[in-house]
Amino acid sequence: MRLASVSIDLDNKWSYMKTRGDGRWTEYQSYLETVVPRVLGMLKERGMRITFFIVGQDAALPENQRVLRRITEAGHEVANHSFHHEPWLHLYTEAQLREEIERAEQAIEAATGERPLGFRGPGYSHSPLLLDLLSRRGYEYDGSTFPTFLGPLARLYYFMSSGISRGERKQRDLLFGSWRNGLLPLKPYMLKGTAHPMVEIPVTTMPVVRIPIQPSYVLYLSKYSEAVARAYFLSGLALCRWTGVEPSLLLHPLDFLGCDDSLPELKFFPAMDLPARRKLEFTGWMLDRLAQTHQVVPMRDHARGAKIRQQSGAELRRSADSPNSVRGVE
Repeated sequence: MRLASVSIDLDNKWSYMKTRGDGRWTEYQSYLETVVPRVLGMLKERGMRITFFIVGQDAALPENQRVLRRITEAGHEVANHSFHHEPWLHLYTEAQLREEIERAEQAIEAATGERPLGFRGPGYSHSPLLLDLLSRRGYEYDGSTFPTFLGPLARLYYFMSSGISRGERKQRDLLFGSWRNGLLPLKPYMLKGTAHPMVEIPVTTMPVVRIPIQPSYVLYLSKYSEAVARAYFLSGLALCRWTGVEPSLLLHPLDFLGCDDSLPELKFFPAMDLPARRKLEFTGWMLDRLAQTHQVVPMRDHARGAKIRQQSGAELRRSADSPNSVRGVE
């Protein structure tokens, strides 16, 4: 059975508010005490282990550390999602990147007891400088690429639903990536140009058409027709099988929260007008369908499997230069 990985970007309430330009984000409002138990409960029911990308700022706050420790106690992997959760890491200097990564590492390890070996940039933000730094710090994989042509449309929707200034929009000008991201590989590949070998695991989009199959998008579609949403997701999995793509499915906290969870600040997010129970049931169905045809593992295990195959020369082949100037093999 082929491998598949599942991860969740554990973006907290304040981080959504910050990216949207809501000045109240400095209060560090949190829903982790609600989200984490819901996610862990769903995974326990299915005997599934996944990867949690944790924001360092959350791990540094004492009030969050008990619930974050439950993640590793349940046998899941934790990974680095930056410290400040700013989706413009491509604008950071080397010194800023080093501080960002190190602070997040230290906070996550202190809170969970596990040092992260994987990274994903907020809003899929990354750069060759960042990837080289991660490799020198012993990271095994990065998961910051989102191979879709729809990034600019998602960014436009985000801007239109927010009150951020022109300067703030400039900072976020690569949020969700550019149209060129649609040319990136779908399969895991070894990064070139880094100090040490490291695997890139793209967030899977539907092969051929490169449209998102993340649960957040499918849940939004389910508002209009559950039957169409189910068929859409199953079509994505079928295309992955036919093209030999091992899926890496990305969850978000708002896949586990609904309109009945009293989160008016997040009502702009697609599908936040659905009740939590309906979203939980649909998200669980998607995980079940994935597990029927794939062995679901944390991203660390997915990366190690891809690396072994590359070293044996079995599956990975050289890809064209990527738009971010880091060469890889698909």
